[in-house]
Amino acid sequence: MSLPTVSPTEAKRLLDQGALLVDIREADEHARENIPDARLVPLSRLDQADLAHPEDQPVIFHCRSGARTQGNAPRLAAKVGGACDAFIIEGGIDAWKKAGLPVSVDRRQPLELQRQVQIGAGSMAFLGTMLGLLVSQWFFIIPAFVGAGLTMAGITGFCGMARILMKAPWNRAAYAQPKTPDAFNIPCSGTSRRS
Repeated sequence: MSLPTVSPTEAKRLLDQGALLVDIREADEHARENIPDARLVPLSRLDQADLAHPEDQPVIFHCRSGARTQGNAPRLAAKVGGACDAFIIEGGIDAWKKAGLPVSVDRRQPLELQRQVQIGAGSMAFLGTMLGLLVSQWFFIIPAFVGAGLTMAGITGFCGMARILMKAPWNRAAYAQPKTPDAFNIPCSGTSRRS
């Protein structure tokens, strides 16, 4: 089952009428930049999350560009279970910003881990290639190693560079606190489900 999309301005109108906004990005992405009052339910923890919500209020899902929400629309629709209307913000938070709608930004938070991996892998490949051309052909091992690592990360879903970067000093605070599935529960009618 697919979910219908709404423009950012239509999503804002629905939010002003009491709709629930759910951010399915990961915690590091949400911490750096988010739509005010959006509830974080990372896609990686969607199965454990409780999406209890008032039946008369729509649920609106968003990610960065809309690709993750579109690609996981059947899972999101199943999680809502047809109890209410559910939508996807077309273009995600990127389109939301382009529409001039408010976004909370915390530049003190580290870049998203995926971007850190891209910067690290790209820098190593470039540096290894330049050193291989200018200093010694043995340096071509570096981009070969990076390429092999990225290939294995794509095949297995395990990224060694990401694991190392998670332990970097600037990332320690972001990844130090274990997140329980309970932390991602969405309360019904604005009340907490915890006793």
